[in-house]
Amino acid sequence: MQLRPKRRPRIRMRRTRPTMSARERLPGVRRWVVKIGSALLTADGQGLDRARLEEWARQIAALAAGGNEVVLVSSGSVAEGMVRLGWRSRPLRLDELQAAASVGQAGLVEAYGQAFAAFQRRVAQVLLTHDDVSHRGRYLNARRTLMTLLGLGVVPIVNENDAIAMEEIRVGDNDTLAALVVNLIDADGLVILTDQAGVFDADPRTHPEASLVPEIEAYAPELLRMAGASGGVLGRGGMQTKILAARQAADSDALTVIVDGRTPRVLERVAAGEALGTLLLPRPGRRRAARKNWLAGQRRVRGRLQVDAGAARVLREAGRSLLPIGVTAVEGDFHRGDLVACISPDGEEVARGLVNYDAREARLLMGQSSERIPAILGYDREPEFIHRDNLVTV
Repeated sequence: MQLRPKRRPRIRMRRTRPTMSARERLPGVRRWVVKIGSALLTADGQGLDRARLEEWARQIAALAAGGNEVVLVSSGSVAEGMVRLGWRSRPLRLDELQAAASVGQAGLVEAYGQAFAAFQRRVAQVLLTHDDVSHRGRYLNARRTLMTLLGLGVVPIVNENDAIAMEEIRVGDNDTLAALVVNLIDADGLVILTDQAGVFDADPRTHPEASLVPEIEAYAPELLRMAGASGGVLGRGGMQTKILAARQAADSDALTVIVDGRTPRVLERVAAGEALGTLLLPRPGRRRAARKNWLAGQRRVRGRLQVDAGAARVLREAGRSLLPIGVTAVEGDFHRGDLVACISPDGEEVARGLVNYDAREARLLMGQSSERIPAILGYDREPEFIHRDNLVTV
């Protein structure tokens, strides 16, 4: 009897798909926010640089023709107003800043309209304040307006409403506004055009040997140290505000590129995945829901709730609701539905959210179990000070 040779077991080779690099993700981005700073737009204070503006308009029109949607966040209204008014230094008085913004905004929009008309693109002016993005109803209205404009093939030109807004002129910046717009329209990519090549591992103005960082996670702890000092005479931000904006965009899972806006064909090359500037990456698994990104982007905190160590740990690690029993002190005069910050025993803000009780009620309930709320207040309401759906860790 002839024995058949044993068949060797068939080894199946497992094919692994190549991992897509972060730069390779950029050509897949279909909705962009592009931010242009004052120094670039106004040729360092010499008036609007129309040649640059027209070139950026050509590139944005080309991206739109290729199936992309682009919202342009533009600085430059105060800087252009200063030039038109003949002012050499940025004024400090609020009324003069507002006057410069009013004069400059007219020239800025006129220049954009002419530049995009050469490429058969219409533009729309959209002026926002923090009230527009902090009030939930106005936030949703702004979103609908921007999405409708994009659907019509119009390029929205977004700026802070410096002519009437007080807080934005004192502390606002268009880097932060650009990040808010990323969340507002669910954009996939943010490009911040600046007068620097990108983020360096040290401040290149004081360390000539500093090297450009080509790619880094937006939440890398060393980033803010690399960023150096704040911005120049015309702008309100600096590299630090750009990194903070990239972090806020990363919470929406958006990629951010900080790049020299004077680079030839810069927007087209960035969108094609070319290694220009610094690419800041979202942290895997950190993407938040749009509502929580809206909460995280709010600046006007109406009050503070001091929480004990156990509550701080639960908020940080589990993102659970804040109960009255975990609150040790109440600060401020806030109302039901206002945004309040949750402060740990070591003084750090661990979360913020929309509170279910006003300050008077909160002081009566702090440290108590939720079951005692009806007995203390004389009426029943939510068992949580802040429900987890209305709370975001920071």
